[in-house]
Amino acid sequence: MTAPGTLGTVPDTSATQRSGLRTRFRALIRELGKFGTVGGIAFAIDIVIFNVLLQADFETLIAKTISTVVATTFAFVGNRFWTWRDRAHTNMARQYTVFFVLNAIGLGIGLACLAISHYGLGQLSPVFQTQLADNISGQLVGTAAGSLFRFWSYRRFVFPAPTAPGTPSRLEHSATGTPPSSPVRDTA
Repeated sequence: MTAPGTLGTVPDTSATQRSGLRTRFRALIRELGKFGTVGGIAFAIDIVIFNVLLQADFETLIAKTISTVVATTFAFVGNRFWTWRDRAHTNMARQYTVFFVLNAIGLGIGLACLAISHYGLGQLSPVFQTQLADNISGQLVGTAAGSLFRFWSYRRFVFPAPTAPGTPSRLEHSATGTPPSSPVRDTA
């Protein structure tokens, strides 16, 4: 026992915490690697289809929309069955729908980058309306910004980490309005 007002001996949990943090970090790196591989292949599909459609005289934003939808279908299958295959897969229709809604937001981010460059900056200089400029703004800048959003949102909303039995999921917390428990807040 310790005297009132003293902490006494606190067990050293730093080694255990470091080991757990290291394990979580390695798992995140593996996830990022798989997500990047699936995304890289989807990106190649997107670029090829986008450029084929541009050469076939499709309008720029229509070509980008079509190429992104095809690449997204591939990305859903790859992420569901490889990147996050160990995550909960209880309702395929819900996952598919949420995946495509979030991807539409990611598409909007990419299209916004392309539109700002092609139509906005293109008014200042015709160099921003070339196929090279469209690829840089739509494929590189837009895809990078959209991918950051997609990784975060897919991981959080489409393929959430499994929760311990009896623990409400993030979605249940958001529905009830109560925040999830935190080991830091709840130990007082």
